[in-house]
Amino acid sequence: MGHGEGPRRRCGAALVKMLDHRRKWGCAVNAVLVAFVVTVPAIAILSGAGTSASAVWIGSASAFRLGAHDRLLGGLLTDDGFEERSCHSRYQFTTYRRNAGRQPSPYLVTKLRRHEALQRRCGPRTAAYSDAVEQLRSGKSHAGTIGSSPECRYLVSISYQGLGNRILAAASAFLYAVLTDRVLLVDPSNEMGDLFCEPFPGTTWLLPPDFPLTGYTNFSIDTAESYASMLKNKVIGAAASTAAQQQLPAFAYIHLDHDATVQDNLFFCDEDQRVLRDIRWLVMRTDSYIVPGLFLVTGFQEELHMLFPEPDSVFHHLGRYLFHPNNHVWGFITRYYDAYLATAHQRVGIQVRVFGDDPESPELLQQITTCTQKENLLPELLAAGREPAAAAAASARKSKAVLVTSLKSWYYDQIKSMYWEHATVTREAVGVHQPSHEKYQQFGVRSHDTKAWAEIYLLSLTDVLVTSGKSTFGYVAQGLGGLTPWVMYKPANGSLSLVPDPPCGRDVSMEPCFHSPPFYDCRIKQGADTGTIVPHVQHCKDVSWGLKLVPHGA
Repeated sequence: MGHGEGPRRRCGAALVKMLDHRRKWGCAVNAVLVAFVVTVPAIAILSGAGTSASAVWIGSASAFRLGAHDRLLGGLLTDDGFEERSCHSRYQFTTYRRNAGRQPSPYLVTKLRRHEALQRRCGPRTAAYSDAVEQLRSGKSHAGTIGSSPECRYLVSISYQGLGNRILAAASAFLYAVLTDRVLLVDPSNEMGDLFCEPFPGTTWLLPPDFPLTGYTNFSIDTAESYASMLKNKVIGAAASTAAQQQLPAFAYIHLDHDATVQDNLFFCDEDQRVLRDIRWLVMRTDSYIVPGLFLVTGFQEELHMLFPEPDSVFHHLGRYLFHPNNHVWGFITRYYDAYLATAHQRVGIQVRVFGDDPESPELLQQITTCTQKENLLPELLAAGREPAAAAAASARKSKAVLVTSLKSWYYDQIKSMYWEHATVTREAVGVHQPSHEKYQQFGVRSHDTKAWAEIYLLSLTDVLVTSGKSTFGYVAQGLGGLTPWVMYKPANGSLSLVPDPPCGRDVSMEPCFHSPPFYDCRIKQGADTGTIVPHVQHCKDVSWGLKLVPHGA
């Protein structure tokens, strides 16, 4: 044994033991790790998850990123006001992530702490909330005039559609609430209260059941109290009489669904934001990720720049702040991860968006395999009788775990059979897994949404991700994981019987796409291509008319 080899070996063994037990110790181990890592060269660090441990080979000490196990994500999250037993995922999720993700700006951290204080001061079970509800119940505006906003104002987010849409809508509503200093209250229907932990310490984000607006979940484009209707009827806005302007409505409904009109989309104009600012209660319905539209509002742009110096990381930060699986869902996630994904050298996520009545498509299967093999995400297969090249020996002991999510099982079965029946050119072992195959999307079914949320989260834990274009399911996974995906394009005619060329392409950012944006330039008050107004708001690759946040200079 050479000089110093004994101490190094003992230090390495101690480090492995510490990492193996770090979930018991919590993040306190991080400070100690620094001393070991700087002295231990080229070791195999066991990145454990649950009761399993996965080997992650690191070539040098500099490759170790402490941020991967910073459970507060650089201050994005707070320890104050929470108990670990109430939400295990909040305290454990970083030990499952190899990708440390982006760091939040100091301004965002400060703003979140201020917003949490607002939620506690004005949220349910406070005197301020009771007062605001009584005002709403009376049908009268608050006792003020234009420009005299009440201290506590509220935004109610109506959740509906599939789980991906609901998550993106809630994140959008939260950002708008932060920008306008409003308390966010989420409609608890569709399992919003059954899938996620409470994000705000010392209070709730769920709208109480005694909310006085009857039928608010059925508000639509025809609702008389919609902002567009009140504009057309001159109840509010520049065309309203002076008397009407002095008497603001008790609430306004903001309709930003896929069928929103030009008048509805005036929401994204500065002049209209000034009107909305003084209305105490807003009720918002959207099935989209409207955040790129908020970046078009001139009055928000400076604040948004300070909050998100990297504009392509907005949902990444908002999603990790807001959406923590509750203990029931977290059990689904960790059990599956520990059983099938933990020990793989690389985890590959493949999200296949098909509908229950779509036939199995050999062309879509070919698109999946061509994309993943062409982009070197999965190894090519050896023809019968061929032997792998000698250069493949270095990869012989490596493994890939492929996580397939789809309503159908056929694509998983085919990919699994391919890698069982044929050796790979690289001699890597490829295991293919699919947690569930529900056949049909089921709205409002808790067991279905539990599996969907678990699968979205598992996809976010992969190292590389392939998604289906236009899928909100995939958008949420890529944003939570900080992953810029390879997107499988859909044929122009929507058919599953064609293989697009190229089959997929790397997206420009991990941000979701706003599928139904406004086509109106508020500055010149006429229709315009809103994908050319702000440099970091561009059109999406998977939805040519949609809007997407991209990095500066992209």
